[in-house]
Amino acid sequence: MAEADGGQPSLVAERLGFTWPTGHRALNHCNLTIPHPGLWMLVGGNGCGKSTLLRLIAGLLEPSQGQLQRPLKPALVFQNPDHQLLLPSCGSDLELSLPSSLTASERLERVHQVLQQVGLGGFRQRPIHSLSGGQKQRLAIAGALASDAQLLLMDEPTALLDETSQQEVISLIHQLCHRQEAPITALWITHRLEELSWCDAAALMERGSIGTWQSGATLQNQLKPLATRKG
Repeated sequence: MAEADGGQPSLVAERLGFTWPTGHRALNHCNLTIPHPGLWMLVGGNGCGKSTLLRLIAGLLEPSQGQLQRPLKPALVFQNPDHQLLLPSCGSDLELSLPSSLTASERLERVHQVLQQVGLGGFRQRPIHSLSGGQKQRLAIAGALASDAQLLLMDEPTALLDETSQQEVISLIHQLCHRQEAPITALWITHRLEELSWCDAAALMERGSIGTWQSGATLQNQLKPLATRKG
């Protein structure tokens, strides 16, 4: 898959390895290139290294070997938004993510803008405890946007949501990745094969390594018989 318009890729991981202090090897000569903005998905079973990979890309862990090229600022969006929403109101929580160089008026405008982008316009003073699970996840995404992140690392972001909220969150990310002005890049981990219909490309992760990018439909068809047998 070629790079977009001859520009640099959104992310490159080369022969990435990571071993936990216990001796467990989570990543093994892992190679991954995201050539341009879009919604890119990784599928794999528990323990294959998906979450470890996201934490390496986010800078929360250091690789044991290999190289990471991250020209875009990353932000990790957790499966459970309650793990990253810290303050009482939507606006106050977003304030934590804003660049410190902004003036008070610029901060207020940025909060307004990112809430609008995620479909939470007018929620600045709304208490976080009053939000639904889907609204909390969209607020977590707003926090990533407020920080000027352009590479969103989505760690099974719909796993704890009802079906309606799942559709709202994945539709939002798809829209952000394909907007005309400043489209973002999203690397999305999932167990839900039906979500592959939204992606630009998908890959299977097994035993700490990643396969080649292919269409979501192709990978879905490959994995459906396996999922049926497991069920």
